[in-house]
Amino acid sequence: MRNIFYNKLCPNLHKYYTFIMILTMFMCFFNTIAYASNIFDAGKALIIDIYTGIVGISTVLAGCMSAVAAIGAKLSNNQHKIDQAWDWMRRIWIAWAIINGIGAFIAYIAPLFKDYATLEPGGSTTPTDTP
Repeated sequence: MRNIFYNKLCPNLHKYYTFIMILTMFMCFFNTIAYASNIFDAGKALIIDIYTGIVGISTVLAGCMSAVAAIGAKLSNNQHKIDQAWDWMRRIWIAWAIINGIGAFIAYIAPLFKDYATLEPGGSTTPTDTP
């Protein structure tokens, strides 16, 4: 009677059970724990890490695009195309400066003003400020 019940109603029950157990084991073994004093320190470190990655990528891309523009300017025989290549190079480096300037402001300068925009009269108190 029991075999008939399992064979008719749930023939794949062992597959579901195995899948759920494997999924549970993966969730237990592969979880990560974030060690930080507070969320703001972790956020600041994350922003600085992302900023350094963006700086590296944008610098490499700006250098490659500048090389293409310089080669295009040097190999061209038309003055109009040469001027366009130098204009593109100027735009590339202006965009690079703006992207890196915004990133530097967010990563390094904005945290200096964190106590000025508070709703509390005495400023914000974090666990690191109290003795």
